[in-house]
Amino acid sequence: MTDLTPLTPAAAAGTRPILSIRDLSVSFLGARNSWTRVIEGLSFDVAPGETVALVGESGSGKSVTSLSVLGLLDPTTSRLEGSILLDGHDVLKLDEAGMIRHIRGQAAAMIFQEPMTSLHPIYRVGDQIMEALTSHRDMPKAEARRQAIALLERVRIPNAARRIDDYPHAFSGGMRQRVMIAMALASRPKLLIADEPTTALDVTVQGEILDLLKDLQAEFGMAMLFITHDMGVVAEMADRTVVMLRGRSVEQGPTAAIFADPQQPYTRALLASVPVLGSMKGEPAPLRFPVVDMKTGVAGGALPLRSKPDLTAPILDVRDLVTRFDLRGGLLNRRVARVHAVENVSFRIFPGETLSLVGESGCGKSTTGKSIIRLNDRSTGSVRLGDDDLFGLGAEAMRRKRRDIQMIPQDPLASMNPRMTVGDALVEPFLEHRMGTAAEGRVRAARLMDQVGLTAAMLERYPHEFSGGQRQRVCIARALMLDPKLIIADESVSALDVSVKAQVVNLLLDIQDRMGIAFLFISHDIAVVERISHRIAVMYMGEIVEIGPRAEILERPRHAYTRQLIGAVTVPDPARRHLRRNLAVTELRTPIRPLDYAPPARRYEEVAPGHLVMVEG
Repeated sequence: MTDLTPLTPAAAAGTRPILSIRDLSVSFLGARNSWTRVIEGLSFDVAPGETVALVGESGSGKSVTSLSVLGLLDPTTSRLEGSILLDGHDVLKLDEAGMIRHIRGQAAAMIFQEPMTSLHPIYRVGDQIMEALTSHRDMPKAEARRQAIALLERVRIPNAARRIDDYPHAFSGGMRQRVMIAMALASRPKLLIADEPTTALDVTVQGEILDLLKDLQAEFGMAMLFITHDMGVVAEMADRTVVMLRGRSVEQGPTAAIFADPQQPYTRALLASVPVLGSMKGEPAPLRFPVVDMKTGVAGGALPLRSKPDLTAPILDVRDLVTRFDLRGGLLNRRVARVHAVENVSFRIFPGETLSLVGESGCGKSTTGKSIIRLNDRSTGSVRLGDDDLFGLGAEAMRRKRRDIQMIPQDPLASMNPRMTVGDALVEPFLEHRMGTAAEGRVRAARLMDQVGLTAAMLERYPHEFSGGQRQRVCIARALMLDPKLIIADESVSALDVSVKAQVVNLLLDIQDRMGIAFLFISHDIAVVERISHRIAVMYMGEIVEIGPRAEILERPRHAYTRQLIGAVTVPDPARRHLRRNLAVTELRTPIRPLDYAPPARRYEEVAPGHLVMVEG
């Protein structure tokens, strides 16, 4: 018999906090045996059944705080002072055996940001959930399996009885996160710590996870410590909020009060940098984010673009783009199926215009961008850049043409050679395309570093010496070294903190305003897309299902999938905290098709000037 009875209100209520942190300070051992303090004087409580959000930018100490609560910091390289009381136990006075017996899995459990690195790749997900049940609840294996299936059903995994024997790689990102939640719930903890559980997820999957956590908290009466830098998620999830800056709490209180009347400059600056879907209503052109002074919290005006797209002739004309990949298997390694990554995609981009390509992971956005610049050789159709059909060019002609079309990658650190200085990385394409001498390249690189908000002195640094936002700026400077006419920005701001994200978007808009460059902006962040776009194309299962002017797509969406995407966006409004999206919970459809599969005929209906919606048949 399964034991998943929710806690009663009486059991969930309590006279003392589940978690009480007082004057917590954390130091790490650094070079030359010196200690660096990363958290200082932190104090806050989490009451039974309450959700407290720890917010702040990367490096503020949020994750270190959560690891301290569970005793997961290396005692040989970290030093903790103050007190952490969790369910009546003083965490800082417990040894490892005491932490396992009283704290981990019993009093508290944790959901990590990246489930794929938290789940063991060679064990079935059912075995990993069962391990938590047998370890913490001394349960027989047969009963543990029944409980594991019930937990997977509770977190809404379709076909749980069958999926329990699958390995982590067989699940999508959102479903892996659900498995992590099931593992955390296995021992029925009184406190659930969620460390950036939705940061890497698509907007609809994020919405599903947030709704799930709300429902489970109401059902089990758990307290929750929610760690995030997404203020929309904070507004939707948290009863109270603790704002952190450089290891200190600068403000804390009821979430509604902090959003309505933030007292500290940093809190005001953080909220002013949040992109809000719908804030562009009535604006005819892309709009820069307000420039916020992080010390005073004062926001300047949000300036619109002065320049307008040149609609005379497109700089990029994509027609019937198809990209498919063969899958092989069996003893003879024969073709057994085919991935239909991109199907009959067509669009145009004009000089000085930004077309945003939006959709969930796996829909074909990035493959479209890579296919356009011929980073794979499995594409058909027509891609014209100016007067040239890129698919008809030879290798040398295509190499020369790449001067006109550059890419800003999603992961800037992985795209740069760690053994080259940033200066050498910038000058390399300048020399490769014979645009001048090395000295001229250095002068140009120094000027571009200044234009992207860095300094010429930074040219001598290596990539690892920059922050994430600075590395993204370096990649922008590298793309500009060749005076391109079109830049493909592939999820270029998705992993950045809210204030850095606003700075990078403003930088891209400044470059477009000044140089007239066109952008293909690939993203799943609809609120950012609203700020930067002239037009939007929505992709689903490798196809564009809707394309048109920004206002038409966001304010009058016609396709069901577009409406689902927009409806899943978090809004930084605490008044919406108890709303549910009622999203259907399903695994993402697969683009893998049999070898003899013929895509159905599609046609588009123009529902407004320039606004096209796919119609099947």
